[in-house]
Amino acid sequence: MKTGFVSLVGRPNVGKSTLLNNLLEHKIAITSKVSGTTRNIIEGIYNDKDSQIIFIDTPGIHKPQNKLGTLMNNKAYMMAEDVDIVLFLVDVTKEFGKGDNFILEKLKDLNKPIFLILNKVDMIKKDKLLETINNYKDLYDFKEIIPVSALKGDNVLDIITTVKKYLTEGDLYYSVNDITNVSRDFILAEMVREKILELTKDEVPHSVTCIVQNYSEEDNIIHVMVDIIIDRENIKKIIIGHNGSMLKQIGTLARSDMEEFLGKKVYLETFVKTIKDWKDKEKYLNDLGLNEIK
Repeated sequence: MKTGFVSLVGRPNVGKSTLLNNLLEHKIAITSKVSGTTRNIIEGIYNDKDSQIIFIDTPGIHKPQNKLGTLMNNKAYMMAEDVDIVLFLVDVTKEFGKGDNFILEKLKDLNKPIFLILNKVDMIKKDKLLETINNYKDLYDFKEIIPVSALKGDNVLDIITTVKKYLTEGDLYYSVNDITNVSRDFILAEMVREKILELTKDEVPHSVTCIVQNYSEEDNIIHVMVDIIIDRENIKKIIIGHNGSMLKQIGTLARSDMEEFLGKKVYLETFVKTIKDWKDKEKYLNDLGLNEIK
């Protein structure tokens, strides 16, 4: 059985989480157009008859503006070091910039195979793609260069086939029935956070977090209660909206994702609270990953 760990690394919004979901054919990582959506290390477990590949989604590496940004960068660097293969994702619709080059220089110090994943190829012409591939070849001796569309699924299976060639025989790290290392409640809470980021754009800071407070099942319906925790009182008005309109929209969209994920009808309740009014500050900090720098 071929086994190993593969890290997805790149700048924000290059499509790492979208690619992870497509590789697994399950949505376990939230996605949005807001930079820095991913802030936790999420493992996606791919299983087939002859391999188990643990793909690791990491926060986008960026110029940090605060402690949370610094911590997210450090998480990404750490996961690039402790894996068998690194997938370096770039967005082919944008020029290779200082941020991409900064990441590449970091990766050059790693003694492991680095694959260049050219994402969003469905958005450029073929001649432009060939020119881009030739330009990237001059930057570094990548073990593999694979053009994909993470959103549409184009060439995604090529990544799995190619990764297998570089892995060695080993024991399974997870059960063949597992698809991720994170809990069901974590995924449900993240679905709510995704909708908040999508609908409020830059109005709500990344310090918002969501935590499932209650989960119960009946014959035909699942009850889920989620606390939305924010750090400032003025953010509460934005999330709730006029007469509760924004919170209702967030709940409607999140509930739809939950029902698809759980395969049952969902009754979702959401409550917006400030951290000073919330009973478990430690849990809030842990979710943000800030417990180690508080």
